[in-house]
This record gives sequence, structure tokens and C-alpha cells, in this order.
Amino acid sequence: MTRGSFDDALPPVAAAAYAEPALRGLFPFHTHGTLKFLRSAPPWCGPPVDDLPYIVLGEPPYSVYTAGRTSLGEVATAEDAVALVVAHLPPDPGDEAAGQHS
Repeated sequence: MTRGSFDDALPPVAAAAYAEPALRGLFPFHTHGTLKFLRSAPPWCGPPVDDLPYIVLGEPPYSVYTAGRTSLGEVATAEDAVALVVAHLPPDPGDEAAGQHS
């Protein structure tokens, strides 16, 4: 499941993301017309680590961006958008400690 408001653009992307084993260790977060992937679920001790690629929802083509808002490309299907996210993940994105500040 994802958090945030629900709209018709989410189901194909959410289903494709759920089918991808590399994303199952992450927390999908639907916000402001995007599907982001966070390293951990709330409650957070501090701000969540938001450093992974995300998908802009809407009609295809789907746009995929880095956390720094650099375009990774546009693709025709939800599955291709998820594959683009996976291709740009760090080696162990589910490691909560990575990116946490002490």
C-alpha cells in the first residue's frame, strides 16, 4: 500500500512497483502526483531519507527523475518506469542506515 491521496494514475505504477522485488524493501509514498520510494516507513526520528528516484504519475509516457530532480527519461509503460527506477538505485537502497545522519 502507499500513503497519500489516491487517483486513477496510481494503480498501474503501484502494481508494477509491487511486482518488482528490488523495491519491496522500500516504502512507496504517493505525494504531489509522484510515486516516491523512501528507505523506511514512518514514524521517522528525523526527516525521511528521500534520495531515490521517483515516478511522475499521469498518462503515459511516465517521467522518472532522480531525487535531485534530474530527468532519467520518459517511458511508455508503468513497468518500464519501474525498471528505470530500479536501474538507478544504489547497491543497497533498503539499508535504512545509509543516508541517515548521526
